[in-house]
Amino acid sequence: MIRPYEPRDADALWALKRAFETGLGESGSTEKAAAYDAKLTDRYRERWLAWVDRCVADESCLFVATAEDGLDGYCFLLPERLAFIWDAAVLNELYVRPECRGTGLADDLLERALVHAREQDLPLDRLVLDVDRDNERARTFYERHDFSHWGEMVAREL
Repeated sequence: MIRPYEPRDADALWALKRAFETGLGESGSTEKAAAYDAKLTDRYRERWLAWVDRCVADESCLFVATAEDGLDGYCFLLPERLAFIWDAAVLNELYVRPECRGTGLADDLLERALVHAREQDLPLDRLVLDVDRDNERARTFYERHDFSHWGEMVAREL
């Protein structure tokens, strides 16, 4: 079942977020893996969960896939009040536990995200996200759902 996030989900959500971040790190160089792993401190957990609470305070923009033993996945859109950052709805994260991949759960989470995005008042009727070009599985998933290249992110250290 997919439902809006509730504060009682915090520990299970953090476990999924940690796996998401670790997976991002492992998809790159040793330095990237070390950087992602190093940020996952207790302080980061506290700050991230507080940010989640602020995001969902006015809008259910985080949806979880429930399981008997916790959560199997989540999709997190940025709240509508942030739509002008990208002039579109933003899929911040979508993650499914590895053992649940290939079951259709990611499709269901993405569909829930699309339903929510369509309800937002947006400058542009788009759902955007950032996908690591080396993450073939994610790129294939989003292409299968009719996402196409739209600009390119660049970054630099602060």
